[in-house]
Amino acid sequence: MNAIKSTRRVAMGLLAAASASFATQSIAGSHGIDLAGKTVEWVIPFSETGGSAKWANFYAPLLSEALPGDPRVRYEYGDWNVVLASGTGGVAYLPPDLAGKMNGMDASALRDTDFIYGSQGATRLDLVPLLAWEMLGLNVEPVFGIKGRGDGRLMFERGEANIDYQTSSSFLKGVTPLVEDGTAVPMMSWGALDADGNIVRDPTFPDMPTFKEVCEATDGCETSGEQWDAWKAFFIAGFPAQKMVFLPAGASNDAIVTYTAAFEAVKARADFAEISAGRLGKYPQMTGDEAKGALDSATQVPDSAKNFVVGWLKDRYGVSLN
Repeated sequence: MNAIKSTRRVAMGLLAAASASFATQSIAGSHGIDLAGKTVEWVIPFSETGGSAKWANFYAPLLSEALPGDPRVRYEYGDWNVVLASGTGGVAYLPPDLAGKMNGMDASALRDTDFIYGSQGATRLDLVPLLAWEMLGLNVEPVFGIKGRGDGRLMFERGEANIDYQTSSSFLKGVTPLVEDGTAVPMMSWGALDADGNIVRDPTFPDMPTFKEVCEATDGCETSGEQWDAWKAFFIAGFPAQKMVFLPAGASNDAIVTYTAAFEAVKARADFAEISAGRLGKYPQMTGDEAKGALDSATQVPDSAKNFVVGWLKDRYGVSLN
């Protein structure tokens, strides 16, 4: 019987990277390692209320079944050979009275509203929504210091915040019931990337406009220039390959083969598309060279975008990264 135990640590960073570490003996040959009787330790270095925890909770029992030897899986910390990269998206949402002020996709009428947003920090993934809202001309005051995006949703539910965003897995589980109850209305998604690198509608939320569409419909918001280029660069760094599974530095090739094969077996399940769509959304789940490419695209932010964001953080929030 599989046992799943969890420990989590909060860590700074744009990528919500989950890392797997283990202590096992490699068996001879190139077909993998024997994990019979072993415990796989998996750390999610973020709050248990956030999307990364929901993503890992989805994969952990499936991974236990797919790994040879049916090991136990629990969460612990380690790094850094990528064996799975998962795409995701994000959705911003509003209370119904404020959502009603929008004219279709035009957000101009929201500019006279004082917004409060529960934020994990301007240097975290929150810089994507904070910069987007600023580009729309909205007056959003972040309350820094929450531990996870789930805490931001709770602030919204309690009326302590009047704007919020969640990654797709958290939106599906935590915000969809609010939408169904009429206490929250989606404003926009961040979108997704097509094969040519263009921002298109999120496949999980195809009826929801993207930030690009809302920006184009809102006077004064531009989808070209250094501000847009910086936003898009950090969106690419933060979402299309946001959640990754790594093996520790020095992991054997046999170990990498074993875990890659296990995740490929999970993806190949006949029911995978169905069971993943409702919890993770409809996004690429990448292994092998695709995962390595996703890691590269997520970590290679252009210098021009980094320089813009460094200056913006200093000017807007007094945060110095030098």
